[in-house]
Amino acid sequence: MDGPLLLLMLALAGYAGIVMVSASPERLPLVAVNTSIAFTSMWIAAKIPPQRMMSIALPLYGLGLLLLVAVALFGEISKGAQRWLHIGVTRIQPSELMKIAMPLTLAWYFQTREGMIRGRDFLIAGALLAVPVLMIAKQPDLGTSILVAASGFFVLFFAGLSWKLILPVAIVGVVGIGSIVATGDIICKPGVEWPGLREYQKHRVCTLLDPTSDPLGKGFHIIQSTIAIGSGGMTGKGWGAGTQTHLDFLPERHTDFIFAVMTEEFGLAGALLVVVLYILLILRGLFIAAGAPTLFSRLLAGALTLIFFTYAFVNMGMVSGILPVVGVPLPFVSYGGTALVTLCLGVGMLMSIQRHRRRVGT
Repeated sequence: MDGPLLLLMLALAGYAGIVMVSASPERLPLVAVNTSIAFTSMWIAAKIPPQRMMSIALPLYGLGLLLLVAVALFGEISKGAQRWLHIGVTRIQPSELMKIAMPLTLAWYFQTREGMIRGRDFLIAGALLAVPVLMIAKQPDLGTSILVAASGFFVLFFAGLSWKLILPVAIVGVVGIGSIVATGDIICKPGVEWPGLREYQKHRVCTLLDPTSDPLGKGFHIIQSTIAIGSGGMTGKGWGAGTQTHLDFLPERHTDFIFAVMTEEFGLAGALLVVVLYILLILRGLFIAAGAPTLFSRLLAGALTLIFFTYAFVNMGMVSGILPVVGVPLPFVSYGGTALVTLCLGVGMLMSIQRHRRRVGT
């Protein structure tokens, strides 16, 4: 186990436990079970050498696609979304598997093309990425599709994707977002359809632009969350003394909105503490990526590290009202089973890459 990564994980887990005792103490037994499973998964992943990871990359990607097809055909529908698959006595969310399978597969592909990478290789990698992303988006699950797309894009970026291709897309995105903000009053009117988006997704964006347009409906989450964050001040109201949290104004306080609980009770100081822990985690991951001995290891470590950043950035952004609410948990802090296991598997892979680097060096 890599010492710095392990210490950072224990610090985040300890902080999460303190916040969870206040936010939702009745879930502590499940939190303990989920954390134990996640840390065990991390330990197992740390024991698997990168060469072995390469050999399972393509089969894992194929299994993920088969499960996504099974979800589309036989998946359970809940709250208008078809994301889960029943297996025996439990159910799984196969899209979570793609968060690991996607960077593994693309890193494996570029490793096989090392020294011969051409433009068509990025097209092939883009196709490998687009298939599961579109299948997940159709479920619909916008949050997971964004994370899977990000995990693949980071591999493409570290593999040498040209800025000539990145900049035009970035410019189009900035212009598109600016146009939505400028014309929000017009395009958010009832009856106006947004191509490619479902009605609830349109409402999420419009609610972000003006939460007060539906304060007791779609805007309730954002309004209550920003009140909780703002009322915390510099040092917070104190552990267990958050009014928005304990008077049940704050929704999903143990999962997606746990950052609002943390900020209300521990203030800006508590928020900065968790941000510093994430920064240290990301810096350690990038350090491991920079020193990895093979192209596969470098691409995989870099992509996994920036996925942690994406999780944290999207969650903090949606909770503070600068991004739409897309159901992305705060990494290693929010209550959850599958997402926590997936994230800890990523940390275990980083530990394995660092361990292999030391062996190569000696």
